[in-house]
Amino acid sequence: MNLNKVFLIGNLTRDPQLSYLPTQTAVCECGIAVNRVWRDQAGTKKEDVCFIDWQTFGKQAETVNQYCHKGDSILIEGRLQFNTWQGPDGKPRSKHRVIVDRFQFGGKPQQQAPPQAAPAEEPQSDIPF
Repeated sequence: MNLNKVFLIGNLTRDPQLSYLPTQTAVCECGIAVNRVWRDQAGTKKEDVCFIDWQTFGKQAETVNQYCHKGDSILIEGRLQFNTWQGPDGKPRSKHRVIVDRFQFGGKPQQQAPPQAAPAEEPQSDIPF
């Protein structure tokens, strides 16, 4: 049995780019940044950001292009696709991309609240990375 399913919630890293295939099918390409915050074993706060490119097609592509902008929050659901090509320098290049089946608008990014005092004890992650 095989499964290729991805769910991501994050913020758009750039405005969507709409184009059309020769068949007049709309294609929208964009990027999403997914943040992760945790504490290491010493209690130091750590943060990591993962940047992922994604594509959607048809009416969804036109909707994303019309209503989404850089910084907006979005949930995307789809599958991973591995792409390979030859770079301008002649070297082989590759990357994974999410092909979006469904999405849900998340609204505008929230303004950061002013820093508050940390609670006495914060839950620690069982995952060491």
